[in-house]
Amino acid sequence: MTVHLTGLGLALPEETITGATIADRSGIPESVVTEKMGVRQKHVAGSDEQPSDLCVSAARDALDDAGVDPETINLVRYHGSELKDHVVWSLAADVADRVGATNAYASESYALCAGAPIALRETKAQIETDGIERALLVSASREEDLVDYDDPDTSFMFNFGSGASAMVLEADADDRALATVRESAALTDGSFSRDVIVPAGGTEQPPSRATVEQGLHSLRVPDHESMKARLAEVSLSNFRTVAEDALERSGYDSESVDFAAITHMKRSFHDHLCDQFGLGARQHLYLDEYGHVQSVDQAIATSEARERGWLDAGDVVLFLAAGTGYTWAATVLQWL
Repeated sequence: MTVHLTGLGLALPEETITGATIADRSGIPESVVTEKMGVRQKHVAGSDEQPSDLCVSAARDALDDAGVDPETINLVRYHGSELKDHVVWSLAADVADRVGATNAYASESYALCAGAPIALRETKAQIETDGIERALLVSASREEDLVDYDDPDTSFMFNFGSGASAMVLEADADDRALATVRESAALTDGSFSRDVIVPAGGTEQPPSRATVEQGLHSLRVPDHESMKARLAEVSLSNFRTVAEDALERSGYDSESVDFAAITHMKRSFHDHLCDQFGLGARQHLYLDEYGHVQSVDQAIATSEARERGWLDAGDVVLFLAAGTGYTWAATVLQWL
């Protein structure tokens, strides 16, 4: 059995804010925001654009792209941000209902910003072993809502943008396939698990008037300098490890990558990572017009590359991501 990617969809809010606006709000020089942080602009969801709405829009586009009836979907999986329309709530079930996937069951998985390659890995395994023939993967992020521009210790999150993506995976769909889903790899260093948190709102510190007044419902980094130093020691090597392992399992080496869809990060590290794999100008896309849209990043980069004509039959496409926690993950696709 071969597992294929047959449909790809995006939904991005119309509203944007520029790097200049972020600089004005945060007090950081505009050149630092646009060049170092890599945010020329990013999309920001309005009050009437919930994660579920964005997912439904992206899902409909992906289903149209794949040319499949939603009633033929067996599984709807959400792999986006935990910040959803409601807490303790299945966004996946809501999407399944609203797009008409009446014969699907719904589930959710969370790997934060590493979600896309891991969702591909998990869903591919289900299709291969569990009788699932057709799956719809959706993801969304509105974590821009959690950013406090007055907290300089969280400045590495000032790139957070909003949007959603959807992918259709199918068994043996050669006639309509965009790409073959190959193999994956992932690793986690749990020593980072409490480095980035929203302090209040969970069971440890339930929401209250006091937590709201104290600003405890925004993302915080309890020890920014310690996290930065520890992450610098392991991040590059862990990115390389998961990428090389996924490529090797897929029958390729590190020089085989034709296009890499990489989590948005500061520009210098993105460029250094691309240098590690010898990637040229058309073999990666820096998302400085979108910012970091959590596990939507890989779909944005791949959609852009597809529209620009950068992807050819036989190309090796690498989904490469990392998410706080900290998890690094990679999945390989072969474009058709």
